[in-house]
Amino acid sequence: MDPKLGDLIEIFRTGYQHWAIYVGDGYVVHLAPPSEYASAGSSSIMSVFAERAVVKRELLAVVAGSNKYCVNNKYDSKYSPQPRTKIVGMAEQCVGKTMPYSVTSNNCEHFVTDLRYGVKQSKQVEDAVTYGGVAMVGLAALGLIAFAGSRNRRQNQ
Repeated sequence: MDPKLGDLIEIFRTGYQHWAIYVGDGYVVHLAPPSEYASAGSSSIMSVFAERAVVKRELLAVVAGSNKYCVNNKYDSKYSPQPRTKIVGMAEQCVGKTMPYSVTSNNCEHFVTDLRYGVKQSKQVEDAVTYGGVAMVGLAALGLIAFAGSRNRRQNQ
């Protein structure tokens, strides 16, 4: 599907997705920490340590590089998108600005969902918290089982 003005573009990087907003003529606007660029590959994982990022306007083909991408307006059924011209106008006004960045609360996905819906949301972060929480509960349970087993062995000796 060809992108339309104001569409969310999901770019599939190694281990995560980068997000941009389509502004027309093949260009997107996106929030990019210094380590985030098309050919960065897994080294862009260093973005988790970034505290600042720059809003860039670049060709979608350049931002995507060799990675696959798609239009993914995934919250349209949950939130009403703002008018396309407003989305693009707000995105263009941000270009060149340095903004606070946090992988958990102010990342590229938060940036574009705020432009489209007026709500900052990141499914990647929500999933990481959910699955990370499940993993922590599992590890805690294993720890308790191991502790109980070692305690029983000591009592039986």
